[in-house]
Amino acid sequence: MERKENANSIMIKKSTFTSLVVVLVIVIAISAFFAGNYVSNFNSDKVTQSDLNNVIAKLEEKILTNTQPSVQPNTQPIKVSVDDDPMKGNPNAPITIIEFSDYECPFCGKFYTDTLPLIEENYINTGKVNFVYRDFPIQSTHPNAVPTAMAAECADDQEMFWPYHDMIFENKRTWEKQRGQSLVNELVQYAVVLGLDTEEFTVCLESNKHLDEVRNDLQDGQSYGISGTPGFFIGNDNSGYIKISGAKPYQTFVEILEGMLAQ
Repeated sequence: MERKENANSIMIKKSTFTSLVVVLVIVIAISAFFAGNYVSNFNSDKVTQSDLNNVIAKLEEKILTNTQPSVQPNTQPIKVSVDDDPMKGNPNAPITIIEFSDYECPFCGKFYTDTLPLIEENYINTGKVNFVYRDFPIQSTHPNAVPTAMAAECADDQEMFWPYHDMIFENKRTWEKQRGQSLVNELVQYAVVLGLDTEEFTVCLESNKHLDEVRNDLQDGQSYGISGTPGFFIGNDNSGYIKISGAKPYQTFVEILEGMLAQ
């Protein structure tokens, strides 16, 4: 039975769609990125605009994975501060991972979804690694990055940083569309769901209480050579930290962590 399409959908034949994907890859490559081949299987002979958007998103992910180095080459370990930012895990763990992240960054969301749960299960929960979150909002492309970072800091005032951190990432598609008071209302609603003191939270958020803290994280990240998100430093205060860039797969972290733990 043929499915009726929404009147606002853009209908593209599969052959035309494939050509568009190829052209997209070529254009991206010319722009100084290298993208691998993308193959998609469809059950229907036609695809909608939503399908096209999904393919573009996957291409962007593939480009980032293929272009960013796992470990910065020819770079000796450097000293990196954890500041007083939220930490997850044993504070006396032999290895620390410091993430500089932007809540609105799609690749930070990918790390949160695909990689962090495995690191948490196998390294953080076992006492081998502690994990520190620092803000690196790229306001020029992510207009809601600073407000969400401040909201998470407000939740931290009530010792609820990590549940709020998770809720931001899990509801990204909702709040990233909001602006102004609508965004504030959305962020306050998350505080309500988590059982925070919403009056205290709202005053904190609307007064920009933690704006300087967010800016300090951003400036520190820049001084350490962070230019995009997510960016990570792995190591400890004694031996220093090495830097990796991008939403790398779990195995990249395993190789680095196991090598450090074996020393």
